[in-house]
Amino acid sequence: MDAGTKIWALAMLVGLTAGWIDYRTRRIPNWLTVSGALMGIVMQWFAVGPHGVGMALQGMSLALLCLLPMVLLRAMGAGDWKLMGALGAILGPVMMLFVLAGAIFVSGIMALAIIIRAKRVKETFLNVFVLVQGFLSFGLRNFPDITLDNPGLLKLPFGVAAAVATVLCFLATRWKW
Repeated sequence: MDAGTKIWALAMLVGLTAGWIDYRTRRIPNWLTVSGALMGIVMQWFAVGPHGVGMALQGMSLALLCLLPMVLLRAMGAGDWKLMGALGAILGPVMMLFVLAGAIFVSGIMALAIIIRAKRVKETFLNVFVLVQGFLSFGLRNFPDITLDNPGLLKLPFGVAAAVATVLCFLATRWKW
């Protein structure tokens, strides 16, 4: 197995494990995200050398920086944030961006399915309107009624979306045009 395939195998192992755990418990454990990030850094070292370590750290940092506002606003859990950091360490910055974009797309589809199934489409779109209106008026700030801390709101297991996106990105890299 070549180095690229090993890197993708590790990314899918971490992603699918996190997706399964997040689906079952709505949590992504630190033992998985921290060990995934460390394994990604080590694997990049063996695959590319010292430059690989830099790529792993760039991928992890980029993921964490991109998603930090969502965590601070309590729109995303810290486990999801750390999972994307670990995937960034494994895949490097470029492929992490593809996985992140895919995860956002997949989570959007999942969100639509969840709100339609729960028959809360109107309520959800009103909440989105309030958030957008508030952001345009007051900038980025927390809305206490529309956060992960509100038990009455619907929640999405982002780890599942990240797992699906990781597999789809792997398949896309192997697609023969």
